[in-house]
Amino acid sequence: MNKTILFLCPHNAAKSVIAAADFDQLARQAGLPFVADSAGSEPDAAVSPAVVSLLAREGLDVSQHQPRQITPDDLRGAHRIIALGCTPGDMGLSAATVEVWPDIPVVSQEPERARGIIRAHVQMLIDDLRAAK
Repeated sequence: MNKTILFLCPHNAAKSVIAAADFDQLARQAGLPFVADSAGSEPDAAVSPAVVSLLAREGLDVSQHQPRQITPDDLRGAHRIIALGCTPGDMGLSAATVEVWPDIPVVSQEPERARGIIRAHVQMLIDDLRAAK
């Protein structure tokens, strides 16, 4: 059974979507028993078109992702929670390991830079999970 890595951001329309797409791809390539999920504290109606386009150029399709609200079950069921631009302490978190990635710029303002930083964080997370096997 795969364990869930939960990526959270305010709108579930950019940062957490990018991180989840990267994570799923890299975890699959590494043969790790983890899957990504994502949610937001104030979800938008749709994923940012800029994010859909940015990831499509890399062969990652997030066009069908529907931003959604974080639920208590999400928090309870996660193996690890990654917060990108939201405050985990305000969400009544579970006992899962919580990691905050505070250094990611606003995707709509600096898409390529944000993309690179998220990718680097995800790769470090994959390396950490691989080492803990």
